[in-house]
Amino acid sequence: MSEPEVLFEVRGKAGLITLNRPHALNALTAGMASDIHSQLIAWQDDDRVLHVVITAAGDKAFCAGGDIRQLYEWGLAKDTAFIDFYRTEYLLNIFIKRYPKPYIAIMDGITMGGGVGISVHGSQRVATERLTFAMPETGIGLFPDVGGTYFLPRCPGRLGMFLGLTGHRLKAADSIFAGVATHFVPAEDCSTLIDRLALADNVDECLSQFAQSPGDAPLAEHIFDIDRHFAVDSVEDITASLQADGSDWALKMVATMAAKSPTSQKITHEQLTRGAGIDFEACMRVEFRIVNRIFIGHDFFEGIRAVVIDKDQTPMWQPATLDEVLEDAVACYFESLDEELPV
Repeated sequence: MSEPEVLFEVRGKAGLITLNRPHALNALTAGMASDIHSQLIAWQDDDRVLHVVITAAGDKAFCAGGDIRQLYEWGLAKDTAFIDFYRTEYLLNIFIKRYPKPYIAIMDGITMGGGVGISVHGSQRVATERLTFAMPETGIGLFPDVGGTYFLPRCPGRLGMFLGLTGHRLKAADSIFAGVATHFVPAEDCSTLIDRLALADNVDECLSQFAQSPGDAPLAEHIFDIDRHFAVDSVEDITASLQADGSDWALKMVATMAAKSPTSQKITHEQLTRGAGIDFEACMRVEFRIVNRIFIGHDFFEGIRAVVIDKDQTPMWQPATLDEVLEDAVACYFESLDEELPV
């Protein structure tokens, strides 16, 4: 009999969630998302549980994202389980964001995509030295979802736009600099930290006893350039600004963005621009609208084919260039649905 994909335990005063698919980098399935949501509802009214801690089995990943292969198969078959997955996931993201008890995520290892959605919206987010945090969705024809519409525009300056368009990977110091993590705790101390949280009445006091300095944030030296280049009005203008800069760093960013889906790049720019001025639930409605259009589109499934299935790393994007992605086509991704996200 196979082990459960996610484990639940009441340990002292803490409700402990453990993602339990280490062989799959703890990729999030629809069943896991549904089970976590149900358990959080139960613990919300459980007087034994003062706070929730979410962690993961293994030492490579907290959660590397959604179950991409399953989504690919659903998409090719035009199976509405694809949309059902995103509806379930997004409703969980909202529930975590609004959870009335402290929710502490131990981000130890790869934390991307769906893993971001079940961590970054928590009240406290612990990074270890093994953390690799990213929103790399534009590289597979998607967009930075799971609440990226909300939290990325609220990173310092234009850092969120930079992260969304480039998929740049953050280690612990940069994650704290960006505001996606709140504390740095060495991985070797996390087991003891969880045990102490199980005994704690005050989460912040407990975390302060374990938190250490992560050191200098490498991104800090580029923040002026990020704020300058990524504040302009379009992806084309950002690219032109970086090209005009001509520095090694700027040209590296041009090359990085050029490999992404042009459609995803333009969707992301519009998504994050809108997200800066709306509340969390409205952001999630926007994401659900976009993903419904992704489902009937081309680039997401071509991106997964190139990166995950065939691994030839040569996606054939349609359209192939930024100039070919028309404004009206991008606007269609944001139009209202007959069946909106029920928030």
